[in-house]
Amino acid sequence: MSVIRSMLFVPGDSEKKMAKSGSIGADALILDLEDSVAAQRRPLAREMTHAYLCQADRTRAEYWVRMNPLDSSDALLDLVAVVGARPNGIALPKCEGPHHILQLAHYLDVLEVQHGIPLGSIGITAIATETAAAPFALGQYKGAPRLRVLTWGAEDLGAALGASSNKDDAGEYTPPYVLARSLCLYGAYAAGVQALDTVQPDFRAEDKLRRECNEARRDGFLGKIAIHPAQVAVINEAFTPSVAEVAQAQAVIDIFAANPEAGTLSLNGKMLDKPHLKQAERIMQIAGRAR
Repeated sequence: MSVIRSMLFVPGDSEKKMAKSGSIGADALILDLEDSVAAQRRPLAREMTHAYLCQADRTRAEYWVRMNPLDSSDALLDLVAVVGARPNGIALPKCEGPHHILQLAHYLDVLEVQHGIPLGSIGITAIATETAAAPFALGQYKGAPRLRVLTWGAEDLGAALGASSNKDDAGEYTPPYVLARSLCLYGAYAAGVQALDTVQPDFRAEDKLRRECNEARRDGFLGKIAIHPAQVAVINEAFTPSVAEVAQAQAVIDIFAANPEAGTLSLNGKMLDKPHLKQAERIMQIAGRAR
């Protein structure tokens, strides 16, 4: 399954923004029915999102939809409106654990059967740190059906905690949000799904975005969510392996392929073991997606 470097939020009620979004270069678009759409415009947004999905060029990007939380009156209306247009996946906000994934998966099972869509086709991205309870479940997602991406959110979590700010005077996340980020990363790898870093809200702060991307990639995140088209190129570049990284990864894969019985090997004076091979394979997977 393809690695997603960049996911761009696009308001589901903006014909202009949706029309432009497919040419921006994001690996995936999240057509939003939640926070960026006023409640009174959600019926219109559902119609517009369905129509856009029906004519979208699926060779250019993946197309996801962010629904409203499962406990809201909008949740089933969102799913009924968009599943027939075959999105690649559903982004679930305010996710509090695998029980929410299971509930959403059951809804998708029914709707896929209804629309003649192969069962299990539509994936799930869990936005999994937006409530006070959510972080406690981040180690429990292994085996959750349809789950493909685990990501975190700091803005809604701050509101849930009654925080005056989620950042310190230097503009860095304070400990509760650093913890949520770390648990999301651990949880994604424990579940065997992709970890995506959260948004940088200031879309004009390119240097800060680049630093966040580099730090996220260093730590193990494979991509980042964007809230503005201008952020996509920076994110894609940061999460795309360099020519040197690809060459090194291929060399690691080649030496293990030539020595299939070996547990450890030496390459250019450095010892290698199976974790190095796994990392090399991940780099090649990401590089293949970038092409």
